[in-house]
Amino acid sequence: MEKIASFTVNHIDLLTGLYVSRRDKIGSEVVTTFDMRVTRPNTEPVMDTPAIHAIEHLGATFLRNHAEWKDKTVYFGPMGCRTGFYIILAGELEPADIYALIKGMCEFIIGYEGEIPGASARDCGNYLDLNLDMAKYYIKKYKNEVIDNFTVERQVYPK
Repeated sequence: MEKIASFTVNHIDLLTGLYVSRRDKIGSEVVTTFDMRVTRPNTEPVMDTPAIHAIEHLGATFLRNHAEWKDKTVYFGPMGCRTGFYIILAGELEPADIYALIKGMCEFIIGYEGEIPGASARDCGNYLDLNLDMAKYYIKKYKNEVIDNFTVERQVYPK
């Protein structure tokens, strides 16, 4: 059995960043999957589940309400390893193409106050497992390391 693409990434040298994970052609359309790596794999502790869950709710809400990107947003959700998120967008895109979008999403999460969207038993299967303060902590860290330091090494997978 062939190894899937995400298991061929060098996780030893991988930094926090915004990477193109893959591009897929579906019919005549291309979708780009981005790797929004929030913590450094196998080096830093992974994110806790309540923070990830809060980031997922807020990030998805931001993306699906964004004037320019809402109709191009296919998916936003966590990686099983709890070190980041996958963002799937319509189009053949590069990290620089979505820099402003991700910066805006980070600022939205950092500045968010109030009840997290979808935080009810009716709207979510695990609505009690959300932590806004920790979500803000991880996204501030990500913004400082990646968005405010948007270098090539944080946009291209290491060899």
